[in-house]
Amino acid sequence: MEKYLKIIQESFSGYFNYLITEITNPSWTNYLYWLLAVSILVWSLEIILPWREKQKIFRKGFWLDSFYILFNFFLFSLIGYNALSNVGVELFNDFLGLFGIENIVAFKVQDFPVWAQLLIMFVIADFVQWNVHRQLHKRAWLWEFHKVHHSVKEMGFAAQFRFHFMETIIYKTVQYIPLAMIGFGIQQFFIVHMFEVFVGHLNHANVGWNYGWLGYIFNNPRMHIWHHSKELPKDHSFGMNFGLSLSIWDYLFGTAYIPKSGKNIIIGFNGDEDFPEDFGNQMLFPFKKNRTNKVE
Repeated sequence: MEKYLKIIQESFSGYFNYLITEITNPSWTNYLYWLLAVSILVWSLEIILPWREKQKIFRKGFWLDSFYILFNFFLFSLIGYNALSNVGVELFNDFLGLFGIENIVAFKVQDFPVWAQLLIMFVIADFVQWNVHRQLHKRAWLWEFHKVHHSVKEMGFAAQFRFHFMETIIYKTVQYIPLAMIGFGIQQFFIVHMFEVFVGHLNHANVGWNYGWLGYIFNNPRMHIWHHSKELPKDHSFGMNFGLSLSIWDYLFGTAYIPKSGKNIIIGFNGDEDFPEDFGNQMLFPFKKNRTNKVE
């Protein structure tokens, strides 16, 4: 127990020092400033080339989503996720040790070219996330957390970050084992992550792109708007277009759905008129005993 308490303590101090370094030392691998740069770039595209011309620059929910950026990618890690994840990894390694196993690496990719390492990591991580995303819609108890993201009523780049902190725990926990099995520990993960953030920004942005034939590989704004549609077709009663960065999984497994231009469709979910609009109550919502436990 003392070992785990020490990990928690060092995780708090370590992440706090990391935040200070991020803020005070801009560099090419500085996540904070890359996030700001990508956000400003995509927001500028929304302003210059808006798909929904009547939507305001500071759309409904803009400032709430901006706070979600701060919370989900910085404050939540400081408050507890970094410590929990470090303890979780140590517990997992200790569990393997009970069976005389030091790690679960099935094969190592460090000897592969960097581009191959990045591609393998990106494809595997995205496929795992696609599967998790489907479950967020299909499982009633998970849907209660995912409703936070679907409470967005006007799409914009920052809507990508409106999600319940439990989603971070769920996604990262499920991703850990397959990535650990192929020995990922490369610093270039930063590149993969920032690319995913950029694609996610564009998917939620007020732009009307579909990338032509590349839209069958990469998720895009014209496809993702239908994922947020309030009205669901009968043959997609749990939702559609679950891809995060890649759309290919939806086309391969029959969950792709783009019947027409979704420029002016109503987004949200049935019953969202009673969903809280402030951060605190949105965080508490899934834990309330009177939740419906029904995917709407």
